[in-house]
Amino acid sequence: MVSVDQPAPAFDPALVGRAHRAIDPLHSQLYFAPEQDEYLSALGLRPGRMAYFAGRAAPMGAVGAGVVTATFYNFAPSLVAHMIPRAWTLATPEQVLAARLAAARASLTRLLGEEAAASSEVAELAGLLREACAGLSAEGRPIYAGHADLAWPEEPLLAVWHGASLLREHRGDGHVAVLVHAGLTGIEALVTHCATGRGFTVAAAKATRGWKDEQWEAACAALADRGLLDDAGLTEEGAELRARIEMQTDALAADPWLSLGAEKTARVVELGKGLSRAITANGAFGQGIFGR
Repeated sequence: MVSVDQPAPAFDPALVGRAHRAIDPLHSQLYFAPEQDEYLSALGLRPGRMAYFAGRAAPMGAVGAGVVTATFYNFAPSLVAHMIPRAWTLATPEQVLAARLAAARASLTRLLGEEAAASSEVAELAGLLREACAGLSAEGRPIYAGHADLAWPEEPLLAVWHGASLLREHRGDGHVAVLVHAGLTGIEALVTHCATGRGFTVAAAKATRGWKDEQWEAACAALADRGLLDDAGLTEEGAELRARIEMQTDALAADPWLSLGAEKTARVVELGKGLSRAITANGAFGQGIFGR
């Protein structure tokens, strides 16, 4: 496993970040797709946050609100508790997983178009992602571990979505470990990420994560007391901390790409970027959600 403090030798660490950014939209588009609400509400779940929490948590089983809050990290506990564990009285994790997979197929097919969704490029990317994930360890990565227990879909389009999901959650679990080590609470991590201009807008972060204005202001004040934030945004120290967090996250996420090798990883970037650009151009993420 790659050390947090030391990038892998003879491997371009920037390629790790590029690979993540190239394929992550293929997974995360589902959270903004009407198909997620359509398929999961058909089971009896409430659309929106309940569908999201249940869908993403289902690979871990019928876990409680505490587990979801801890592993998802930057959601208001009160919002999670309003949806979980009630979701499991409406649908089983197994039902949710089947509906989520169907929703992923439907959303990606709509966003890519049927021809592109069945293309040789999708099949090639599916094979590369499966190879990249082959040697991953689940130790200390609870959301990834749940997803890793699921069978790989045979259909190439769904294999791409599953592979992108595995890699996203593997990276995300490592990212949470880095945030804990940096001494950032969930809301503080969210505030600082918004302040970089590369994450959610503040309005979108509050709305989707369930934080009230007074909670957000208290987190800003706590970060200001630490010298990480001021009225203009991140201070120099705050910007350095965020850069260090991303570097350490990349280091903890490097294993699949080290295993795949630089040449094949570059091919993943090429294929993934093309598909991600296509779904973004077709409105996968809407307007006013993310910064620059």
